[in-house]
Amino acid sequence: MEVETKEKGSWLSSRIKEEQITKYLDGDRDFISDAEIERQLRESAERPADPARIREILDKSLEVKNLTPEETAALMQVSDPGLLDEMQKTALAVKKKVYDNRIVTFAPLYIGNYCVNECSYCGFRNANDGARRKILSQDEIRREIEMLAGHIGHKRLIMVVGEHPKTDIDYIVESIATIYDVKVPTRNGVGNIRRVNVNAPPMSVEDLRRLSAAGIGTYQVFQETYHRKTYASIHPPHTLKGHFRWRLYAMHRALEAGIDDVGIGVLFGLYDWKFEVMGLVYHALELESKLGIGPHTVSFPRLEPAFNTPFAERSPYAVSDEDFLKIITVIRLAIPYAGMIVTAREDAPIRRKALLRGITQMDASTKIGVGAYGDDAPAQEGDKQQFMLGDTRSLDEVIKELAGLGYITSFCTAGYRCGRTGQCIMDLLRSGQEGKFCKLNAVLTFKEWLDDFESKESREAGEKVLEKEVDEIRDRMPKAFPQFKKFYERIKQGERDLYF
Repeated sequence: MEVETKEKGSWLSSRIKEEQITKYLDGDRDFISDAEIERQLRESAERPADPARIREILDKSLEVKNLTPEETAALMQVSDPGLLDEMQKTALAVKKKVYDNRIVTFAPLYIGNYCVNECSYCGFRNANDGARRKILSQDEIRREIEMLAGHIGHKRLIMVVGEHPKTDIDYIVESIATIYDVKVPTRNGVGNIRRVNVNAPPMSVEDLRRLSAAGIGTYQVFQETYHRKTYASIHPPHTLKGHFRWRLYAMHRALEAGIDDVGIGVLFGLYDWKFEVMGLVYHALELESKLGIGPHTVSFPRLEPAFNTPFAERSPYAVSDEDFLKIITVIRLAIPYAGMIVTAREDAPIRRKALLRGITQMDASTKIGVGAYGDDAPAQEGDKQQFMLGDTRSLDEVIKELAGLGYITSFCTAGYRCGRTGQCIMDLLRSGQEGKFCKLNAVLTFKEWLDDFESKESREAGEKVLEKEVDEIRDRMPKAFPQFKKFYERIKQGERDLYF
């Protein structure tokens, strides 16, 4: 025990590398100024929303141009129902322009819930003695993937792990290799995970280079809150997570290390949501300014109840459903190129409404207990989860609903294997060209899924969407259609993983 404690202490003391923060500072300042954000919010609140000005801002967003913090603040002050409706419709139009008519699906995979941190809102905090702790072995990870890829039909996942020496970079890299190695026979083909995204603690540039070499897709680190005083009050200063700037500059280090696609987010409900939206916008602008690449995704987790965690149920900054949907609308307009994720934290009705605000990704068949897929455990086990879920529907059920609403479900991972990442994908997204690749590959991967995993109900709804999408490709992309049709026919004959 004494040796283990000593090794843990050594690991803790070597995690944060100050020189990998200071190189990005402007003098001694970082890119989040509480005073400046508060001033902008105060001044925008003092001015009534001018419809002409708001429409100018919406036109700018439709051109897939970033909004300034001042423009973002102006949108957040809109309360007129007519203008709010215009904002919502514009947000959806921006989404369709950039990402076409598709929704990407994925699954979260929790591989370990040990954590050295003491976040007040988290069921995995170190002091939560009631939590059941577990780290998956490589064989257990294989069983999880066999269920996710072989029985449910997922092609991409987000791997989630706590901050602890038992689940450091060596374990993460080994686990990624295991995930990619699993191939499972399906009804007509082979199921496998083609893209592993990672939600993990902030790392050094050296560790992030290893993560990049492992072949990940997007690297996520959420700031939780950009408000310094709140951050300090819920992340004790003696913990690793108590270092505000180490977390704030995690995305800078990831891009420096060669990870082209990064994902940002906050935990809405920890502080005033308007302040947090401004923080996200400043973060996106900073990454573009310093690294030349903005965030690939923005996520919208909202504070949810967690086992043995009273803080999560009594926050004075709890976000209403109405404000939550407004948050999504404003971010879609302010960071128009970004993918936007609403997870199964939210219930089905809210996720349905979020689709109309420009969401591009959501999870399904979600279980967030460590080992819950392979164990075929119940959908919710509080003492094994970081928080409680709002939507436990199966992937088949979600796909049936999406198809009924006219969306095509995409399992595409082609961009990461074709080099459409980083600056390349930013340019393609802004020009609307990436949506064309995505449409072609969405149809091909959806056809795969229907042939390998569908139920009778999702088959009927899915085939209607496929027919419509194929007709659109024929009409809108006549030069690409002959090759697309060849791929489509080959998939019908049992080939898999064909893409543009």
